[in-house]
Amino acid sequence: MDLANQRREYRYANLDLEQANKDPLPQLLSWLDQAQAAQIVDASAMTLSTVDEQGMPSSRTVLLKGIDQKGLVFYTNLASSKAKDISVNNQVCLHFAWLQQDRQVRVQGVANRLSTTQVLHYFLTRPRNSQLSAWASEQSRVLQSREVLIQQYEQMKQKFKDGKIPLPAHWGGYCVTPIRFEFWQGGNDRLHDRLVYRRQSDHAWSIERLAP
Repeated sequence: MDLANQRREYRYANLDLEQANKDPLPQLLSWLDQAQAAQIVDASAMTLSTVDEQGMPSSRTVLLKGIDQKGLVFYTNLASSKAKDISVNNQVCLHFAWLQQDRQVRVQGVANRLSTTQVLHYFLTRPRNSQLSAWASEQSRVLQSREVLIQQYEQMKQKFKDGKIPLPAHWGGYCVTPIRFEFWQGGNDRLHDRLVYRRQSDHAWSIERLAP
């Protein structure tokens, strides 16, 4: 496999400073809408990067489940490795990659736990099988086999067969309050467009163009 010689040109679009939204959240929503309109699979998927107490970084894909002026929301098991990392260092990075449109967005910010009320409201919208899996899986722990996981799932299925499934105490969510956005649009001859937004106050952002 000759990876060194695999390349292509980026011709999808340009990103002009003058045309970009002054607020990065509407700019992100615009790109997300365009990705969904283009039927990109899992357009709301984002890579979440955290750092553990030894300083070792870790990345994984999660789904964006909410976005407003407060920040970007995702949900997870609170005993997971990502949650443990956030408990010791809540500075995180989110990364969207819409490669079919030659676009990337990087969001740096601070992750804070959502309230139980917020988490419950979302949990109740999940399909029943997804609610059961939240109970069955001890996320990030070693499993003897897949059969053990299936057995745990079936046990939860039996346990809650006659009623609603309650919110597990170990399941929650986070809101990432952004402090920095970077929008990347691939360009011809590797002359990419990069715009960085930095938070100046609760409602004000600076915008600068970066060299590719």
